[in-house]
Amino acid sequence: MRSFVSLNNKRIEIFQEGDHGTPILILAGMGCSFDEWVEVAEALSKTNRIVMFHRPGLGESEIEEENRTTTSTIEEVHQLLAILEIVEPVIMIGHSYGGLCAQHFTKVYPHKVRALVLVDSTSHDLEKLDTLDLPILNQNSSDEEWLENCQAYAELNEKELSKIVQPILTENQKKLPLPVQERLIKFQQKPNLYKAMKSEVENWKADARIIKGLGQFPDLPLLVIGRDKEYVIEQGIEEGLPESELMLLENTWEQLIKNQAKLSKKSKLVFAEQSGHSVHLDRPDFMIAAIRETIEGITLN
Repeated sequence: MRSFVSLNNKRIEIFQEGDHGTPILILAGMGCSFDEWVEVAEALSKTNRIVMFHRPGLGESEIEEENRTTTSTIEEVHQLLAILEIVEPVIMIGHSYGGLCAQHFTKVYPHKVRALVLVDSTSHDLEKLDTLDLPILNQNSSDEEWLENCQAYAELNEKELSKIVQPILTENQKKLPLPVQERLIKFQQKPNLYKAMKSEVENWKADARIIKGLGQFPDLPLLVIGRDKEYVIEQGIEEGLPESELMLLENTWEQLIKNQAKLSKKSKLVFAEQSGHSVHLDRPDFMIAAIRETIEGITLN
């Protein structure tokens, strides 16, 4: 069920489903809606309480003139848990940039986390990706260009933006319920989304250095889920991208994912076959099974 809470005098959009079992908090990726997680959330809500929220600027969540960092996100998560009267440690799931936030939260509030699931998560060593020689892949996707576009979009109103940004849903998104599909399209046509993303991109490398410098990771159950390297390379080749650059990028990304599994002595590393970055959309069945196995594991211990 979708509803709203007040955080730092801002209206924040949340989603809750289920009312028993260890609470599961899901942190979506940068520029991603929690609506993408509906299939996974509904399945897990049969045994667990599910909580998701849109960070300021995303969906219907309000944003002010503020710096969007992983620090601001983890403090919002901390406040949200208090507002929802969730006092027991949660199972935290973080995808992509949401995974970077989840790592930060786990280091700062280890007593609040029962287990952590990182889904093709951004690494605290993300700057290593900048050192790769990827002239074709980076041709139209530099941070500078992206930030300029975000700034331009953020200054428009919704009507103006909807004429420029006309999202095309992926085949997997088209399998979601029609109301969810409609929300996903509108989600990308809100100027505040680009205001939020611009700030997150501007700060994430500094955030990553802060997270890395926070010291040792708590020794708690950790499930690291990575994408299918070969599948992503094949998809890229079909799109006409150079195999050599794809392999360099995917080999580096895979190593960063493997390194995340070294954060805890109680970790498990798995790769979702036939999946790209959005594992929850490409392989929701895999996600649900892997998370349920993690839940069973911590229940037995």
